[in-house]
Amino acid sequence: MHQHLSTYLRKKSLNLGLNKILSILLSCQTLFQKAKLLQILHKSAANKIRRIDPVNPQHALIVEAARVIEKGGVVMFPTSFIYGLGANAFNVDAIDRVFRIKKRPHNKPLSVLVKNQEALCRLVQYIPTYASIIMDRFWPGKITIVFKAKEGLPENLTAGANTIGVRIPEHTAACALVNALDNPITGTSANFSGHAGCSQISDLDPLIADELDLILDAGPLEGGVGSTVVDVTGDAPAILREGAVPAKDIFAIFK
Repeated sequence: MHQHLSTYLRKKSLNLGLNKILSILLSCQTLFQKAKLLQILHKSAANKIRRIDPVNPQHALIVEAARVIEKGGVVMFPTSFIYGLGANAFNVDAIDRVFRIKKRPHNKPLSVLVKNQEALCRLVQYIPTYASIIMDRFWPGKITIVFKAKEGLPENLTAGANTIGVRIPEHTAACALVNALDNPITGTSANFSGHAGCSQISDLDPLIADELDLILDAGPLEGGVGSTVVDVTGDAPAILREGAVPAKDIFAIFK
């Protein structure tokens, strides 16, 4: 049967949607058949992969990725710990694609990556003084800061809430990508919702790879716990998730 599946996919030039792929997978009767199909899907993603230098990212590849995002596409790109999915944070349809790709519940907002602190004016209502202190100390880097969201942002981006998580990325390729764009991009991880993040391309689920427009492969990443999430919507910072930056290091800057 796996031979028939292989022939079918090749005849279709692998231009299949996620639902079609899933239906084929469900029709497979053995683990071997499923493994064979997944192998084929991995191969189908090969033409989307661009090997990017993690230290000195090639300008041409950054421009290619930026153009894909500007046209409403979704790009997988490296961050400090794991790979992320980047889409125009102001494009409602592109954001919907990210949710579909990740199978992410629509009541869970997406975080955003920006090129500098000045870009926050398009996303947040105001910046508390203590938030500026945190940004000056830890950005670019491993802290996502949750602000009160500015009115008019795409509802699917914020999941209808009045807050938004923002970070300036630290990875050189991610920085180059956000700097090449006028709009901020989504910074959610490249995995199905609730599953572990992907720290190398070989770990990427082929069903996700099939739905992406471009993949920037910077090699194995650090992996680990991800960014620390700090809420600055109140009178003092509140740690929503402790990650790469210990909470004690954040509170220490105010002593």
